[in-house]
Amino acid sequence: MIAVKGMRGTGKTTLLLQYLKYDLGLPSTALYVTADHTWFYNHTLLETASDWYKQGGKILIIDEVHKYKNWSVELKNIYDGLPDMQIIFSASPALDIYRGEADLSRRVVGYMLAGLSFREFLQFAGHADFERVSIEDIIKNHLDVSRIITNKLRPLPAFRKYLEVGYLPFFIEGEDTYFLKLNQIINTVIDSDLAYIAAYNSGTANKVKRLLGVIAESVPFKPNIAALARKLDLSRDSVYQYIYQLKDARLLNTLSSGGKGVSTLQKPDKIFLENTNLAYALREKPDIGNIRETFVFNQLINAGLDINSPKEGDFIFNDYTVEVGGKGKTSSQVKHLEKYLIASDDIETGGGNKVPIWLFGFLY
Repeated sequence: MIAVKGMRGTGKTTLLLQYLKYDLGLPSTALYVTADHTWFYNHTLLETASDWYKQGGKILIIDEVHKYKNWSVELKNIYDGLPDMQIIFSASPALDIYRGEADLSRRVVGYMLAGLSFREFLQFAGHADFERVSIEDIIKNHLDVSRIITNKLRPLPAFRKYLEVGYLPFFIEGEDTYFLKLNQIINTVIDSDLAYIAAYNSGTANKVKRLLGVIAESVPFKPNIAALARKLDLSRDSVYQYIYQLKDARLLNTLSSGGKGVSTLQKPDKIFLENTNLAYALREKPDIGNIRETFVFNQLINAGLDINSPKEGDFIFNDYTVEVGGKGKTSSQVKHLEKYLIASDDIETGGGNKVPIWLFGFLY
């Protein structure tokens, strides 16, 4: 089985339908269903798959499987009972497909669909088409790479637009409605997706939204769990639980020191919104320093890098410390380190260890 997970709005449904139409050619042996359809009021997934198999079906694509109550048990039964049938499903990122009621760990290959990188935004918006840049090229050849790009494009105006309204592909439908749709996504994730997965009621959902609002006011947020618990009238354990559920749902990113566990009772060193667009949706004028850090952290994570909280600087990966700032940012805080990068805003090209911050948007 193949699982496609990702934040709402990243294009999971579109991806499945494009695969069905353009890659498979709309074969008569393929069936697309959405798990919250009224059909499933009186029918089960297993029954549907079995009936489709008897009619010659070989491919079953299930959208939003997290909306179906017994998803893991029935997917396991379909996989084991109909070995010739290919199952592809999409789900909320908060759905732990490997720890469901039935063991799917040996049966599912999972993929995470991230929001658009800055590079993908440029292509999608029709500005220019560029190849992906590796982290090694950013470290060793960023001056040459940025010159190649800036010969075709003045990146800074487009980068400002991307930070505000460029992370999710529906920006192409109109920037004037982008934040309205993004706020609808936030509400749907908490009221619907997490309600299905974590059994939220309306009171719980409101407290989770308040928690998200408190974090959005001061990201990157250094959490004081006891103070949050008092402010929201929650237990400390509940605060931890909700933070990590919001992280799993791709509304937050958390940063911890290397070697720390991933327990839901482990306090992260910092909490960020998952992407910069969320900051502009939840706050009228977010702090530009926070926006820069949120962007760099988001792009490094989406590129598959393991990011930790360093003793000095903002982020560390592969022994490289990253310090994020404006065009006047110096290396004074990290120059004594053997390996470091300065991610600097408002510059087209850098030099030495100083890298233009927008270039981190070419990692995927």
